[in-house]
Amino acid sequence: MPPPLPDAAWVLNAMYEHKHGPADVSYDAYRRARVADGSMPPETIAGFDLAESTVATGGGLGRAEHPGPQWRRLRWAELARRTGDPLVPEGTLPCHRCFPSARKSGSWPIGIAPPTEGSLDRDTWNRLVEILVEQSPQGPDTPCLAYFNPLSVQVFDFEDLRVLRGRLGDAKALYDHPDTNFSPSNLWAEDRSWVFCTDYDLWATKVAGPAPLVEALLDDSEIEAVRLPWAS
Repeated sequence: MPPPLPDAAWVLNAMYEHKHGPADVSYDAYRRARVADGSMPPETIAGFDLAESTVATGGGLGRAEHPGPQWRRLRWAELARRTGDPLVPEGTLPCHRCFPSARKSGSWPIGIAPPTEGSLDRDTWNRLVEILVEQSPQGPDTPCLAYFNPLSVQVFDFEDLRVLRGRLGDAKALYDHPDTNFSPSNLWAEDRSWVFCTDYDLWATKVAGPAPLVEALLDDSEIEAVRLPWAS
C-alpha cells in the first residue's frame, strides 16, 4: 500500500439496496431452497456439495455494475448507523470483516448487493477518474500508468508483468480492458504526484496524493471516501 503523499483516503466500493428493502432470506438460504426444490442444479467440486459445504455470501470478485432501476445506492455510513457496526472496524481494512450485524451466518440479505471485492464498481471508477482529472494540473492530458495484478487477468502470468501508459482522460476505458474482469490494481500519475491501489482482497481503494485531492474525495457527493488513521 502506498504511504500518504502527503495525505490519503480510502474510496469505498458501492453497495446497493433494493427499493423494497432487504428480505428476511439470505443469499445462502435462497440458494439452498432453490437446490432443494430442483429449480437450481446442485454444484459439486471433488464430490463436495457446495450448497451444503459452503456459504453463499452474496458478494463477488471483480467488476460490478449498478444492479438496475429497482436498486438504490446504500451508503456505508447509512448501514453503519442502521446496524450499529463501525464503518470499518478499528485496526482493519475495508473488507469482508465489515458489517457482521447485517449478515446471517456470513450471508447478506438478498435485498442488498454488497461491495465487490478486488475491483472498483463502474460508477465509482468513473467518478474517481473524473476527480483525478479535476485535481491534476494537466487535467485529462496528465500522463499516467496503469497496472493489473496478475491474479486479475484472464490468464495468470507472474513473469510478464505489463504496465500500460496513456492519458488520464482516457482512463475510463481501462474498466473494459478485454484481458481482465477487474479495474486496474494501480493507477498513478507519471510524475508520482498521486497513486491509488486496489487490493485483490479488499472492498476499497486507497488513494494517496496531495491534500486538495484527498479533500475532494472526502467531500464528493457521488463516491464515498473515508480516512483510516490506522491505515494512512
